[in-house]
Amino acid sequence: MSLNLHVVLDQPEIPGNTGNIIRLAAVAGFRLHIAGPTLFEFSDARLKRAGLDYHDLAVMTEHTSLEAAYTHLRPQRIFAFTAEGSRTHTEISYADGDVLLFGRESTGLDDTVKNDPRITEQVRIPMLPARRSLNLANAVSVAVYEAWRQQDFHGAA
Repeated sequence: MSLNLHVVLDQPEIPGNTGNIIRLAAVAGFRLHIAGPTLFEFSDARLKRAGLDYHDLAVMTEHTSLEAAYTHLRPQRIFAFTAEGSRTHTEISYADGDVLLFGRESTGLDDTVKNDPRITEQVRIPMLPARRSLNLANAVSVAVYEAWRQQDFHGAA
């Protein structure tokens, strides 16, 4: 991926989802950041099974907290993915250095995170009415592939 894109997972809870996102980072080329605390260890067999042999191909950084991730990244733009977003993920023109921020599987992003003044915009992925959310790994896939599509899938075979 030519786009210098960062995906931040804030306190992920399910090792299989995180493993799938690690695999996605390896095949799509974005940089993955895990902001702790997590409810699992990175040695968890479920995480490794979901990521298969892609862990070594992904660029991933663990951070002790979301604040530590922000300090490390010093992002210009942060897009918080939430069902309450005012614009859809396809209405955003993604740029180098953008951060796509996703919350926990059980609760999504905390209100304090969504309303942080550093958040550029709250973004949603369209769904049918009366549905709570997509699976975290699926939501990250949808968002990342839209950003990459906007770059004509540069770097893909």
